[in-house]
Amino acid sequence: MQARILKAMVVTLALVAPALALDLDDAKAAGSIGEKPDGYVDVVSASASTEVKALVADVNSKRRAAYAKIAQQNGAPLADVAALAGKKLIEGAPSGTWVNVGGQWQEKP
Repeated sequence: MQARILKAMVVTLALVAPALALDLDDAKAAGSIGEKPDGYVDVVSASASTEVKALVADVNSKRRAAYAKIAQQNGAPLADVAALAGKKLIEGAPSGTWVNVGGQWQEKP
């Protein structure tokens, strides 16, 4: 079942990401936004701009919808799908990306 969820997640995130890829990638590269283990992004610094905070809200809204669809299709809890996505997103994040580990932001080696 986990493999089926992963496949659905990859396809769904591939459809959601292109519209946001440049902005999200730029914000990640700038260290403004980081990945969390719950499958969502957040601002790395409380002093992030309004634009960055709006991007976080937009990305998380789209991810939440994608995770909900995958959860419904597979009869899995939404939180489990999101956590699995978070694990994969953090694992696949390039070096230098900010990730939240144990409640603390750190730059991925």
